[in-house]
Amino acid sequence: MTALLGQPIIVDNRPGAANTIAADLTAKAQPDDYTLLMATNSPQVIAPHLIKLNFDPLKQLTPVGMVVVVPHVLLVRSDYPVKNFKELLAIIKARPDGLSYASSGMGSVQHIAGELFMAATDTRMSHIPYKGSAQAHQDILAGQVEMMLDITSSGISLIKSGKFRALAVTTPKRAAEMPDVPTLAELGVKGAEMSTWYAMYAPAETPPAVLDRLSLEFNKALRLPEVLTRLKGLGGEPSTLTREQFVQLQAADNARFAALIKERNIKLD
Repeated sequence: MTALLGQPIIVDNRPGAANTIAADLTAKAQPDDYTLLMATNSPQVIAPHLIKLNFDPLKQLTPVGMVVVVPHVLLVRSDYPVKNFKELLAIIKARPDGLSYASSGMGSVQHIAGELFMAATDTRMSHIPYKGSAQAHQDILAGQVEMMLDITSSGISLIKSGKFRALAVTTPKRAAEMPDVPTLAELGVKGAEMSTWYAMYAPAETPPAVLDRLSLEFNKALRLPEVLTRLKGLGGEPSTLTREQFVQLQAADNARFAALIKERNIKLD
């Protein structure tokens, strides 16, 4: 987009608070500040139901466009004594205290993926939150935690290197980078669909003409061969949704996760 707009784009990482710090900053920015947000479903449609925010992500941020959808993959360390999902599920059901699953933090997409999984399989597991996927991976490899429903962009290199075994993906169809890994739906588990989407946002009061130009150049950049190759290499599926279609998806996900969080009484400790 830097080349297409003829303007430098500076990346300013603002991690923390379930990724809502960057969203808060962008929501309160003046439209002519040209502050944009690269966000996932975690701060946009999950965190609002878990954290008291000082902004409304659905009202104060408007989508420029959706970048990519990244599947979640159910993984265990390669020497864990199961070879497929059926064997893992049998162990989970046989242990009254359940196994433990890692996530990149309370309220993260990995955390919610685990809650969806338990609801769909009528099982119980202990949630072990970390400060990021890398830290969680270390403890899985060390045998401190049994499994994780991680996003492919975080776990795919360790799967390909043979350190992790992928047992299933949580999307409706198989991941292009892991065609031999079945979906949970194929394995008989319904209602556990989960993916992480990435999208670009602008402050809600951004003038329509500016928003249209940003959206136009955003979509041009998204179709560049080198960008598509990079996104697919992370196990992602580049978006084909229009801005209007993405708004509908975001609203549907917001309602879905609000219901799940209420039903399972999920709270941040």
